Amino acid sequence: MNRLTASNLRLRPMVPADLAAVARIEKRAYTAPWGKGVFKDCLNVGHCCQVLEHQGHVVAYGILSVAAGEAHLLNLCVSPDWQGRGLARRLLNHLLALASVYGAQTLFLEVRPSNTVARELYHSNGFCEVGVRRRYYPAPNGREDALIMAMELSQTYTTSR
Repeated sequence: MNRLTASNLRLRPMVPADLAAVARIEKRAYTAPWGKGVFKDCLNVGHCCQVLEHQGHVVAYGILSVAAGEAHLLNLCVSPDWQGRGLARRLLNHLLALASVYGAQTLFLEVRPSNTVARELYHSNGFCEVGVRRRYYPAPNGREDALIMAMELSQTYTTSR
């Protein structure tokens, strides 16, 4: 496995040329992945789409929607080969900073209750559970609920973090 250093990691906006790599990661990481067209639509409507590269190769990405003082984390994914190295936290912190820059005061997200690693990441970053969306996610045996989590950015997060 390649060694991570600050010099070989780069956060940047997603561009259309990244869509194939992003879709490949999504397909490997999720049982009900978004298709390439969904990512293309996110770019086309102007969502904040970011990638994390290691030596020029996309290893993680995040999609953030910001409007009317609120942000919504639509997708945060690290390639299965790169999980467990702090990349999700790094990308999440970058997206939180961008949400603040774009004027969001609150950031919302949905997460599967079964995704304990993601839930721990969000809790450790200051997110609180604020609700449940029943039968939100496709699951092998039907549907799985989503936990709705939120964080007040104006009180807990600044762009200097």
